[in-house]
Amino acid sequence: MEENRCKFWLPRKNRSCANAPLNGSPFCGNHKPRSDSQWIPCPIDPSHSVLQENLEGHVKRCPLLKQTQSLSLQPYYQKGINAGKEEDNAITSEMKRIAVYSMTVSEFYELIKKIESIHATICDDISESYKIPEACNMWIKREVDSKLPFQEKHVKQQASIIGNLEYFGVINSSLVKEQCDVEGISLDKIDSRPAVVEFGAGRGYLTQMLADCYGIDRVFLVERKSYKLKADRSLRQKESLILERLRIDIEDLNLNAVESLRGVPFLAIGKHLCGPATDLTLRCCLSEQDSERSMEQCHDNDSLKGIAIATCCHHLCQWKHYANKKFMVDLGITKEEFHAITWFTSWAVDADHGSDLSVDSSLLLQSLEEEQHGGDVNGIEDVVRNMKAVERAVLGFMCKQIIDMGRMMWARERGLETQLVKYVPSSISPENHLLIAKHAKCS
Repeated sequence: MEENRCKFWLPRKNRSCANAPLNGSPFCGNHKPRSDSQWIPCPIDPSHSVLQENLEGHVKRCPLLKQTQSLSLQPYYQKGINAGKEEDNAITSEMKRIAVYSMTVSEFYELIKKIESIHATICDDISESYKIPEACNMWIKREVDSKLPFQEKHVKQQASIIGNLEYFGVINSSLVKEQCDVEGISLDKIDSRPAVVEFGAGRGYLTQMLADCYGIDRVFLVERKSYKLKADRSLRQKESLILERLRIDIEDLNLNAVESLRGVPFLAIGKHLCGPATDLTLRCCLSEQDSERSMEQCHDNDSLKGIAIATCCHHLCQWKHYANKKFMVDLGITKEEFHAITWFTSWAVDADHGSDLSVDSSLLLQSLEEEQHGGDVNGIEDVVRNMKAVERAVLGFMCKQIIDMGRMMWARERGLETQLVKYVPSSISPENHLLIAKHAKCS
């Protein structure tokens, strides 16, 4: 009966909500109008909100309460261990936008000039490196379990991440034999292959491809969220494979305290680690003390064999979390300018990525000034509005590369051989930067 239904109209279904209304209200609990001021983040899990008046009862029955309590008892849980030393609050995208639009036109142009100059100085060796290894042919040719999800663009990205690991000398089919020959270690004293730790693993299909194609036999999937259709079920069907899923925020993970990983050689991988997750992962794998170690100590902590991180969503980056603040400061970039640079990165997806978007950092500012010359420009909003999509994209890509170069240099300072490459064409994904590194040989 209509009178026993919530009165909230669902236009897509062309009917009212079928739920029962609350006592004294024409609406159900989902659709009862409430002011935003009544809602506050849940103290157990800020990803969802709760009515302030219901807070006391909610914290006793929050679905994530048991998980949080269980996690806090784990030896590898250490709140904020990888967050960075800054105490600043997170800066939202809206706050970044307001700061940019508060600039004068001359300040805006000066910042673009600085970005162009820095980019031309430090980002001249980012090469194209689209590598599809033969070992991944079973995935490329769809010769895998038909129940596994298959999207061509994701498969190509995953394969190229793995291909770059092989090309850079981190993994190959004869890894064990070469390691034994070089280091004089007998086969019975080492694992057959390094373990894999996938950060921001999601459903875990990057690890699935490594396990299928390279025989990886020990994997750790680090992910704070819960997912359906995970690769876990398929991975667990491999009799020789050991799988652990760590449901934890990378920010709070003390990797050295994961008992089953201690002393085990491992690779750290991640496909599309959004915003600060890349910085958190680098800190998780490379402690702050690593940069202070002498060359004589180089082999003391070499369990980390390599890193491959596909970065993305640079607009979410935070000064608080960024790994190489010193790098930015030495380049003359202030905290406020860093946040503006991260905001510009969202423009990298503005243009048609089927076309050529090669970055010409010497012509962008000149082009902008010519376009604005003699025009009716009243402020930054007019400048931005008059920019072409390709100009915004070029500026966005320059900013992305500067941010990632700082991360690469941070890893290099900690004793790794590093490289930043474009691992897939922009037509496959505009988020195509791969930070790859391996443990440097000590002399």
